Amino acid sequence: MVKISDAHWDRIRHHFPEENIPDERPGRKPVPARRVLDAVLWVLKTGAQWHMLPQSYPNYKTVHRRFQGWAQQEILRGILVDLANELRDQDLLDTSECYIDATFANGRGGGLEIGNTKCGKGVKIMAIVDRAGLPLSVSTHAANHHEVKLVQLSFDFYMIEAMPDVLIGDRAYDRDDLDDDMREKGVKMVSPHRKSRKKPKTQDGRELRRYKRRWIVERFFAWMKHKRRLLNRWELYPENFLGFVQVSAVVLLLRQF
Repeated sequence: MVKISDAHWDRIRHHFPEENIPDERPGRKPVPARRVLDAVLWVLKTGAQWHMLPQSYPNYKTVHRRFQGWAQQEILRGILVDLANELRDQDLLDTSECYIDATFANGRGGGLEIGNTKCGKGVKIMAIVDRAGLPLSVSTHAANHHEVKLVQLSFDFYMIEAMPDVLIGDRAYDRDDLDDDMREKGVKMVSPHRKSRKKPKTQDGRELRRYKRRWIVERFFAWMKHKRRLLNRWELYPENFLGFVQVSAVVLLLRQF
């Protein structure tokens, strides 16, 4: 069985509304949120369909309904924000140098916000990570959007107040207007110049040395994709798939305590 540890559960349990229901309330008591979360973690890890949940977990319909509620009410995002800020207060997040990138997930199940690309239908998982590879922002978007246009949306999901001092991306982020937007936020954008670039270069080799550490964000996606449910998007609603991405990021942050 996949289970969350007692220490990790005690750290996040207050976020779940089911844990705040008075004991003296009349009527049938809901399935404990911890058992539901354990079932969600099993689906996330195995990539199995909901109805394949083992009998040791609650009924799959209950688990699916409660998980959808957590995703739609942004309960999972609230957990991420609290964990990230707690890590920052303990100086366990390093925003002096951050990295941004996206990875592709097939959208074989169809649904809303699925984009067509040369690789087929799918979605992009966007992430901003700190110097240690810990997530500062995770979000999902239709795959037919260019990554440059998704940078601002990624910052809409940013978890802490401290902006990156330096943000490093690949050649897809080589845009002067993006550099200007980031500069207004107090962020220096670093990315290699595209070969087709016609305007004068804006960065030199000293800045681009930082780019050699961009493997850190690639490692983050490798960690995330150990969860088989993130390899393909089967969910009809985008917020449900985002919920799985957020649960995976929650697990990664909890490991730092």
